[in-house]
Amino acid sequence: MNRKFITIGEIMLRLTPPHYDKIRMASSFEASYGGSEANIALALANLGIDSTFFTVVPDNSLGKSAVRMLRSNDVHCSPVILSTPEQTPTHRLGTYYLETGYGIRPSKVIYDRKFSAITEYDFSEFDIDGLLEGFDWLHMSGITPALSKSCADFTMSCIRKAKEKGLIVSFDGNFRSTLWTWDEARDFCTQCLPYVDVLLGIEPYHLWKDESDHSKGDYKDDIPLQPSYEQQDSIFQILVERYPNLKCIARHVRYAHSGSENSLMAFLWYQGHTFESRLFTFNVLDRVGGGDAFASGLIYAMMHDYKPMDMVNFAVASSVIKHTIRGDANITDDAESIKNLMNMSFDIRR
Repeated sequence: MNRKFITIGEIMLRLTPPHYDKIRMASSFEASYGGSEANIALALANLGIDSTFFTVVPDNSLGKSAVRMLRSNDVHCSPVILSTPEQTPTHRLGTYYLETGYGIRPSKVIYDRKFSAITEYDFSEFDIDGLLEGFDWLHMSGITPALSKSCADFTMSCIRKAKEKGLIVSFDGNFRSTLWTWDEARDFCTQCLPYVDVLLGIEPYHLWKDESDHSKGDYKDDIPLQPSYEQQDSIFQILVERYPNLKCIARHVRYAHSGSENSLMAFLWYQGHTFESRLFTFNVLDRVGGGDAFASGLIYAMMHDYKPMDMVNFAVASSVIKHTIRGDANITDDAESIKNLMNMSFDIRR
């Protein structure tokens, strides 16, 4: 069954100094486009999934260029709103600057996305029912609601409407400390979780509000970022007990040996059991979007009814391949190449 997938979020202009240069030394920048939800739409479309992206961009050359890039990768963009200065006064496309790390020097991101078109758009009268009509799967992240109150209200309304219409809802917590506080993120995710079928990422396992044991303190003090199988299984069980609506939970675990060499593995809870992927060690060309590639790989595997161990290994392999591709998204148009990496096959394909 070829499911119809839609995701909602912000697409941004990405500016990167070439040749691993530092921003303060750069005399030129390479331009591309990205953003968490857009990255997932791009990855799934390239793998043959009927994929649609909704956002608001300014009706100017930057906004149109971002949409053109999505369309060139087979992402449906018919719902995208090209806003006028009257609709979004500052009339901006969000931007971020990426300083790509190398060796022992980590990557660095500077956001310039305040007052972007999607944050200023008035969604109060928007037809969410019409937007979601005909789709089987909605994906949202914790980044979009962090952008503004209107975006948070719109995200919550979309999730509730999706469940009302019978869509599968996946959600990636994607906590961004530069956009909102931990308490704000926790409060929002607590509202979301009763409507979520597929929970992704690292932070969601800490983002539920329970005055008895999780109302205070840094999440890193509660749950390790590199847990053992037993620790992760325990976390999954707590989540499922509290939110029996959850059908699948997955998180990837990163080991950063340096800015240029990482290892990845993942845990998956599915059909009552916790599964642990193999560990992949690899060199990093471009780390941004690795989590989105993991999410898109898991969604693709679920849509194609993979066995649980194949699901989690395919998701990790999708993320690993993304680390070898410049730009935000995993532009891989052949699932077989991801399966080959799953099986640790590196032979040339002829």
